[in-house]
Amino acid sequence: MTDPRLALTTRVQQALAEAFGPEWREVDPVIRPANKRQTDADFQANAAMALAKRVGRPPREVAQAIADRIGADDGLIASVEIAGPGFLNVTLRTEWVAAAATHQLEDDRLAIPLPEHETVVIDYSSVNAAKEMHVAHLRSAVVGDSLVRTLEALGHDVIRQNHLGDWGTAFGMLIEHLLEVGEGSDEAKLLESDPNTFYRAARAKFDASDKAQPPGSAGDFAVRARKRVATLQGGDAESLRLWREIMDLSKVYLNKVYRELGVLLTDDDIRGESSYNDELAEVCDTLEEKGIAVMSDGALCVFQDEFIGRDDKPVPLIIRKSDGGYGYATTDLATIRHRSLDLHADRALYVVGAPQNLHFRMVWAAADKAGWIKGTEPIHVQIGNVVGTDGKILRTRSGDLISLQFLVDSALERAAEVVAESRPDLSEDERATIAHQVGIGAIKYADLSVSHDSGYTFDLDRMLALQGNTGPYLQYATARLRSILSRADAAEFAGSIVLSEPAERALALRLLDFGGVVAEVGESLEPHRLAAYLYDLATTFTAFYEHCPVLKAEDAAVRDSRLALCALTRRVLVKGLELLGIQSPDQM
Repeated sequence: MTDPRLALTTRVQQALAEAFGPEWREVDPVIRPANKRQTDADFQANAAMALAKRVGRPPREVAQAIADRIGADDGLIASVEIAGPGFLNVTLRTEWVAAAATHQLEDDRLAIPLPEHETVVIDYSSVNAAKEMHVAHLRSAVVGDSLVRTLEALGHDVIRQNHLGDWGTAFGMLIEHLLEVGEGSDEAKLLESDPNTFYRAARAKFDASDKAQPPGSAGDFAVRARKRVATLQGGDAESLRLWREIMDLSKVYLNKVYRELGVLLTDDDIRGESSYNDELAEVCDTLEEKGIAVMSDGALCVFQDEFIGRDDKPVPLIIRKSDGGYGYATTDLATIRHRSLDLHADRALYVVGAPQNLHFRMVWAAADKAGWIKGTEPIHVQIGNVVGTDGKILRTRSGDLISLQFLVDSALERAAEVVAESRPDLSEDERATIAHQVGIGAIKYADLSVSHDSGYTFDLDRMLALQGNTGPYLQYATARLRSILSRADAAEFAGSIVLSEPAERALALRLLDFGGVVAEVGESLEPHRLAAYLYDLATTFTAFYEHCPVLKAEDAAVRDSRLALCALTRRVLVKGLELLGIQSPDQM
């Protein structure tokens, strides 16, 4: 076992069972890092405080009973002290820490655990097809991708799904606009490079059509667009062909953005609204037959007592509009049914903006009443906003949200300037590669280093700084470690780790936390916990390097042990950044 918290948890639980009976074996011993301002211990166990009332004994007496039984005779614990009203300060044996670090170095998985297997569906990015991705789409893609990587590393079966908005009323006007400009025209190709321009042209034509033509005339663009929606959703072959053409062109744009960001989504992961079209009528009929949905003002709605509006009446979930059309609620009902009953997901994650929370809760509650959620826990991974340095959502002068491509281009341009200034000795191709890795890494880390449901400030100068809690700082740490290792004359950096200095021990202990942190992210779905760990690990390594000479160590055995610590630190940092979707440059 290499996880010190897990090892200590097991030991304290054994002591609880011995002291108070087997029924206490599963009690959480509340293991926390020790407060270094108050003690030199490694961990604090707070079980006595929580258990005192339950077992009817004073906290310090409970703490003493635990301390008497966890002992210091099996190679794990060096000392146990009772502090304050009943805290247990525990120091691990340095030999155990060294052996565990050695085992972690030898482990291809770096001691990342394999918890109970799950099937997890992750719905992320999920943009509107035929429209450009803007700043608000950044976080869903980045957070969702990190969760995919982390859950896969923990051994789960992860199903990526890009729930594209590809079936709405806008496609009527897009198809008609495509017919007017010509399928092979330069305007049509804008769907690949600048979809917003194509979309805006279609929208402008749609809005102005009634002014140019008598309402209802054959030449009325808006009338033709609305009719096209009906024929499309009705399965008309020609409309479907044109829809597929628009979708194929849109995928070129989406894939370009995903590739540039290093996001794992592919065409195979697309499961758009259109894929549920044939199920929507049956979804509505079933809910109506079960008495879950009722007619209201011509629309089919679900009213649920747990969702009350400002008028003290249930908020309607409209699943079929008065004109017979279907909306997001209908599609989302079919979606959660598919993910639960067909994909048998243990968890279904929706990495979507926070404002959608009420909508999702209403949909999932209705689906549960219908019996469509079996053994699946739907979870809304709420995404906060990206704001500028003025604290406001990033917009252009015209009031539109800034495009994602603009942000990416800005980061890459600024990163190229930084790399050109710091590494003029490198070739142009080398600088370009590093600039891309650093620029994208800076954007991703700034996003992932804060809680996903909080907003964060898009500040390129801060993001690209080589000091502080930034992506480039961690990337620099991995490059620095690679340089140290490359200057050593050993072919491999393996063998036993020996810890003789406090800074060595502190680094080894922090390295051993890696697997537990990854497992915690897999449960909490909070990648910022991993980002915080990696930053702390990098600063702990810096302290080690300042106090413990590596290449100029006093003897060969110490040098080899410290090189092994360096090798392990680099592997953990590289793997951790990989789980965040961030590359580690070989040099910076």
